[in-house]
Amino acid sequence: MAKQPMLKFTNIERDMPEKRPPNLRKEDFNEIYAEYAEAKAKEQSSRCSQCGVPYCQTHCPLHNNIPDWLRMTAEGRLQEAYEMSQATNTFPEICGRICPQDRLCEGNCVIESSGHGTVTIGSVEKYITDTAWENGWVKPIVANHERTESVGIIGAGPGGLAAADFLRRAGVQVTVYDRYDRAGGLMTYGIPGFKLEKDVVMRRNKQLEEGGVTFKLNCAVGEDISFDDIRKAHDAVIIATGVYKSRDLAAPGVGAEGVVRAIDFLTVSNKKSFGDDVPAFEDGSLNAEGKRVVVIGGGDTAMDCVRTSIRQGATSVKCLYRRDRANMPGSQREVANAEEEGVVFEWLTAPKGFVGEPVTGVMVQKMRLGQPDATGRQAPEIIEGSDYVEEADLVIMALGFEAEDLPTLWNCSDLPVNRWGTVKADYVTGRTEAEGVFAVGDIVRGASLVVWAIKDGRDCAEAIIEQFNGSAAVAAE
Repeated sequence: MAKQPMLKFTNIERDMPEKRPPNLRKEDFNEIYAEYAEAKAKEQSSRCSQCGVPYCQTHCPLHNNIPDWLRMTAEGRLQEAYEMSQATNTFPEICGRICPQDRLCEGNCVIESSGHGTVTIGSVEKYITDTAWENGWVKPIVANHERTESVGIIGAGPGGLAAADFLRRAGVQVTVYDRYDRAGGLMTYGIPGFKLEKDVVMRRNKQLEEGGVTFKLNCAVGEDISFDDIRKAHDAVIIATGVYKSRDLAAPGVGAEGVVRAIDFLTVSNKKSFGDDVPAFEDGSLNAEGKRVVVIGGGDTAMDCVRTSIRQGATSVKCLYRRDRANMPGSQREVANAEEEGVVFEWLTAPKGFVGEPVTGVMVQKMRLGQPDATGRQAPEIIEGSDYVEEADLVIMALGFEAEDLPTLWNCSDLPVNRWGTVKADYVTGRTEAEGVFAVGDIVRGASLVVWAIKDGRDCAEAIIEQFNGSAAVAAE
């Protein structure tokens, strides 16, 4: 009788892939975690309890079949594990790297709640798909038959690309329009290489292009092409632009030289990593080298900014956040990584204004947590008389993102948006009230996670195919 390969969580401890030492990893933009070896991947997968109600799966937006591909990995059936993973997730190697597993699958692992330490789901997911690429198991996109219908997708981020992949596999003709010179959206220009190395994204872009997806890059809708022209050119249009408008801070001195937006800082850094000529980096305006850097914000974008600043050679990096550590929205794992690399967190602090032109400091006011706000979180309150100035040569505003005014920018008055500017669309199908127009990802949800955008893109593509099939059936009658 074969030996039981699972349920090893009682005698095998949780073990993450080896993490490069801080003094080495902060010198480059390479990913900080090493790859699992096959034996270690098998070992960690064998810790899965194969529970009857897998909370890891139910708390994954894509409802990935996590216990199944963990078992296959433990049994050495890696190609089957990859095929199982790919069946529900368009980009499993990307989710394995950047999903906040501590808040999703791993955070709801049953054995974690019993005190045995969660299964390292994200690291195994990354290992499975990286192994699949190395062994040629990732097959080209090939449609069983070509269809005449076409879909235009505005935005080459995770939602748009997931939809493009799904549609092309069904034979639909797909054109993706994007404002940048490379596809990938924030996966390419927002997330730093130490979390997601860019060749991982570029090989997926190449797979889509070779699979028949047409990319029209450096193409800003409303400037280089009209939204109306895109609608006329396709049977359906998916809006997958994300939310790129940075939230502003109304404070004295906010327009000073040296006070910059997180998206600009990260985009320039990532362009530099591609070897591009980037004047804003070379002239120092978006380069942290030799500077005292202060980052304002407590989300994952702020964590990307502080860790990028360290790698660029900042003399000091501090992060101001108005709540305490327990109440910050960013990943606790990212906070720990940042602290290891030398970032200092100033909890319960908020900017009041900026000093100097160019900036020389941030006027800071100390906070305390008071009564819960409408969301249930304790609202920060100002401690009067506690103000001080934090010296800074570069201040990076990482306060989150909002939707751009698409109806105005695109001259499309029939595009339905809510009071926050995000597009009104069905959360399952992505269908809007505008004829033939769908929307997915952050432009519907507001700033959210890559994994949610992937789910939205896949669900929307499936709904569009069903609509096309229904139209074809009616025409045949």
